[in-house]
Amino acid sequence: MSLKNDFLSGIIRENPVLVLMIGLCPALAVSNTALNGLGMGIAASFVLICSNIVIATVRKYVPDQIRIPIFIIIISTFVTITDYVMQAYNPALYKQLGVFVPLIVVNCIILGRAEAFAYKNSVLSSTLDGLGMGLGFALVITVIGAIRELIGNGTIFNKIVFGPDFQPALIMILPPGGFITIGILIAFLHYFQNKVKEK
Repeated sequence: MSLKNDFLSGIIRENPVLVLMIGLCPALAVSNTALNGLGMGIAASFVLICSNIVIATVRKYVPDQIRIPIFIIIISTFVTITDYVMQAYNPALYKQLGVFVPLIVVNCIILGRAEAFAYKNSVLSSTLDGLGMGLGFALVITVIGAIRELIGNGTIFNKIVFGPDFQPALIMILPPGGFITIGILIAFLHYFQNKVKEK
């Protein structure tokens, strides 16, 4: 049951964006389209899962006083791998995400889970935690991107949804649109959680 909770908690109950309110910088900055959101979600998830595994593996050998610099070195290794792979195999997406790919190194979600979870738990638990948190982040940032792209451009994943008569709300693909969308999603999440508690 504990392993199941390690996985599921990051998807809804401790969702990094909608509940913990961490990792908002990339969630707001690159979620102007569903494709950008999905790309950033996959990149961050890969780094989160891999760094959790390595940190949980070496945690007994890491001196407490220098754990944060060691965490950053481990995380930056996987960020560099992600950066080079994305640049080589999907340069268009890499160009869209820009500086936010290297900035995964200091993403609060990844460093926070390294400190709060991977450093204190087993490799299996840390893997499931990373998978759940990564999936929760990727789902939310993709949904935010899809909503903003649909309302702001009339497309989803660059596929036209509305006809030529559609009047897009351009504010949705600008930074304020990210704040508006996250606020609405948080409100819906709280509404449904309260309904579940009532039942």
